[in-house]
Amino acid sequence: MGLKLSRRASGRQRGFCSKFLRRQSRDSLKHRRANVYGLHAQDRVLEEEAPKMSETSPSLKFSSGQPFPLGVSEDDNGINFAIFSQHAIAVTLCLSFPERSYHRDKVGRPNDEMIELALDPRLNRTGDVWHICIEDLPRSKILYGYRMDGPQNWHQGHRFDSSIVLIDPYAKLVEGRQYFGDPNHRFTKFLGTYDFESPDFDWGDNYKLPNIPEKDLVIYEMNVRAFTADESSGLDPSIRGSYLGVIEKIPHLLELGVNALELLPVFEFDELEFQRRPNPRDHMINTWGYSTINFFAPMSRYASGGGGALRASREFKEMVKALHGAGIEVILDVVYNHTNEADDENPYTTSFRGIDNKVYYMVDLNNNGQLLNFSGCGNTLNCNHLVVLELILDSLRHWVTEYHVDGFRFDLASVLCRGTDGSLLNAPPLIRAIAKDTILSRCKIIAEPWDCGGLYLVGRFPNWDRWAEWNGKYRDDIRRFIKGDCGMKGSFATRISGSADLYKVNKRKPYHSVNFVIAHDGFTLYDLVSYNFKHNDANGEGGNDGSNDNFSWNCGFEGETDDPKVKALRSRQMKNFHLALMISQGTPMMLMGDEYGHTRNGNNNSYGHDNAINNFQWDELDQKKSSHFRFFAEVIRFRRSHQVFSHENFISKSDVTWHEDNWDNYDSKFLAFTLHDKKGGDIYLAFNAHDFFVRVSIPPPPARRHWLLVADTNLESPNDFVPEGVPGIEGIYNVAPYSSILLEAK
Repeated sequence: MGLKLSRRASGRQRGFCSKFLRRQSRDSLKHRRANVYGLHAQDRVLEEEAPKMSETSPSLKFSSGQPFPLGVSEDDNGINFAIFSQHAIAVTLCLSFPERSYHRDKVGRPNDEMIELALDPRLNRTGDVWHICIEDLPRSKILYGYRMDGPQNWHQGHRFDSSIVLIDPYAKLVEGRQYFGDPNHRFTKFLGTYDFESPDFDWGDNYKLPNIPEKDLVIYEMNVRAFTADESSGLDPSIRGSYLGVIEKIPHLLELGVNALELLPVFEFDELEFQRRPNPRDHMINTWGYSTINFFAPMSRYASGGGGALRASREFKEMVKALHGAGIEVILDVVYNHTNEADDENPYTTSFRGIDNKVYYMVDLNNNGQLLNFSGCGNTLNCNHLVVLELILDSLRHWVTEYHVDGFRFDLASVLCRGTDGSLLNAPPLIRAIAKDTILSRCKIIAEPWDCGGLYLVGRFPNWDRWAEWNGKYRDDIRRFIKGDCGMKGSFATRISGSADLYKVNKRKPYHSVNFVIAHDGFTLYDLVSYNFKHNDANGEGGNDGSNDNFSWNCGFEGETDDPKVKALRSRQMKNFHLALMISQGTPMMLMGDEYGHTRNGNNNSYGHDNAINNFQWDELDQKKSSHFRFFAEVIRFRRSHQVFSHENFISKSDVTWHEDNWDNYDSKFLAFTLHDKKGGDIYLAFNAHDFFVRVSIPPPPARRHWLLVADTNLESPNDFVPEGVPGIEGIYNVAPYSSILLEAK
């Protein structure tokens, strides 16, 4: 007998769709879902009576359930479970009950005892969605997963293994090990959970979103754990490396002057994934998190005191609320290009691979069904498949509606521009859907516009007038000019002017260029001026990992030195980079720790080190507070108080005067220019990347104004930046080797 559905239940199904009905009619939505999830594949017979209940034990009753929403939901009949799998032929729901199994053994691992319910395809399947509703199930803290069986045709892309309990892709919470990096929990099983019992989070009557215009953002790229994990943070051990730890350090962020955090991945990930088997990286802990297990659940081990998934969810909201209260936005670095499940040689099946590998991943059917790898991590999510596209959109909406985040930075976003066969799409459906989605309309959306398959789309990323980009050309050109490469003056001028050559041509704005010199991936700012070569021996891969193209310069000595001249030059260079970044048109982004000169000892690929290599060193900050940090904070404050650095549109000839008549001089490493302010507060800047002084003629200031020296990176603190300005600047100024100056007309 086919699965039956009452008219009353059909009405409940439509009710689940309310959030989508803002932009689509009910009929069009049902039609879209029918196509996406194959609901036409198996028609359902309507009947008047309510679903009959079946009994598996005195305390557990179930009915056929509903296909939507996917994941776990609560309805009149109980707790509904629904999961998509087009190719599965057998699905079993596995449940762990608190009173029977959710206790921990002697080493703290959850007991593996589970109740398993085999779903009947005649009763519990609608199209490609498998579902069941269970009556009288506890409303929170139940662990659950699925076993899936299906075709064993490897060459057709299938990877079913019914021995593995899989995480629901739509699980809103995921439980794993209790403490971050705990070796006693190395082989912990990750399972979904849910919470319909806790009261709604109280955002407060006076709560509001910062809604900072993109042109006014100053982004601080940060790892939640590494920010406060070190003992030098001075925090109670229970909140070090947690969401609550970030809250405690908001005063530092305000003192620095940034107004947006770009958080390295905070979706649930397995930090001990390298330790599953012997390999060159089995000594490392994945502290960056670019290895997603689930796209809805916040990282549970970023909760305080080993609190787990429910506490992580609440504390993440507390962090967002506190940051918003301080006027700081939250942008998430999201990884939709691949998952943690690795490749076919060393598979780590936790969810998608075992649920429907052929749907969720790109496979090469012309090459024995092997996984395509455009991510460099063994697999590539099949992002523009309709089911996967819907999953990603639902995930993004969840983080906006449930957690109130302000935007997203998409890791290796060029993958999202590929079709199911890996080819480049001219109008990628997912990229367009994100840009046009009503719920995501208030969000900043930022692409890392390249991938590991050679698809480099800087300046060419499909954007629908919304997508911003990490500007990799800005990074490279600024590095090369400041360190003194010849022939870079014109490129330097183009980049600090907003990269109109990349973005104006396709009708975008200067702020769509996210400018950065340093990011998590690569050298820190200190290492950029201290090492000519990467030093990645600690990673265990013989120095073969990490980029070789760093455009770095050690200022005369490789690594640490006591030479005062080398140290002074490095200090100047760091200030030069920071000043150039903050006076550039576009959206500036800096890296956590650069405000005090954090070093990773030359390691430019430090993803696997849960120690001082990555952790913010608060004692180092204290030592540099009056000098290096002071300069960085003052420059940020100056940028934010002068709109001349953050034009809404690309600067025109009336906005800038270039004091340059020989752009083609290959050997010239000096550039000076004046940014004009309509109110007369012009800004004069000069950058000297020569190894000798440059005697420069200062142009006359605007009428009834005088030039004041605000910044000279060659001077010692506090004279290197004087916000109110130093008078007496007339006619000629000697700009020191490898230094820069800023004058303000007052």
